Amino acid sequence: MFIEQPSTWLRWLYPSAIWRMNPNERSVYLTFDDGPIPEATPWILDTLDRYGVKGTFFMVGDNVRKHPELYDEVVRRGHRVGNHTHNHIKLISQPGRYLSNVLEADKYIHSNLFRPPHGWMWNSQYIRLRHRFTIIMWDLVTRDYSTRLTADDVLDNVKRYARPGSIITFHDSLKSIDKLHTVLPCAIEWLKEQGYDFRIFDENQSWSRHLK
Repeated sequence: MFIEQPSTWLRWLYPSAIWRMNPNERSVYLTFDDGPIPEATPWILDTLDRYGVKGTFFMVGDNVRKHPELYDEVVRRGHRVGNHTHNHIKLISQPGRYLSNVLEADKYIHSNLFRPPHGWMWNSQYIRLRHRFTIIMWDLVTRDYSTRLTADDVLDNVKRYARPGSIITFHDSLKSIDKLHTVLPCAIEWLKEQGYDFRIFDENQSWSRHLK
């Protein structure tokens, strides 16, 4: 549960970040990290269209540079985009390049939303970034990227941890796409059966921080 649904103390490390949306509304927010890539993103877009669902794609700038047509297609279909650094940069090994890497991605990804890779920033970086971006974390990370989990395990994570206001994280990546072929349709259908609707982050949204 520490990974799938971050504990309150971890959420308090970044108190201005958004970890969960309004818990009084039966809504969830689907997000997809690390794309866009031709092997995963188009199928995800078609699946979301089939169910009439919009999502938010936190993109790696270098992937957008290599596949600008996929970026345009995500936007054209009415989804939101966010900055996920230019190279999915590893903070521990390259702390001095972190901010410049975010700004490099900003040249390709036109968004006021940012999500740090692995959900981690030094406090000094967090303070600077929060003045430029709305930082979106997650209430549920499905771990669809894990080689230790099956598609059924990933779906069980959705069923176990989804709740009103959940920001749910999937990945449009090579590590995840095989499992998503099973998980994403089943997860959407199950969430609909539970009475959830699906939302994206509004540019004019009045943000509030729900830390539990």
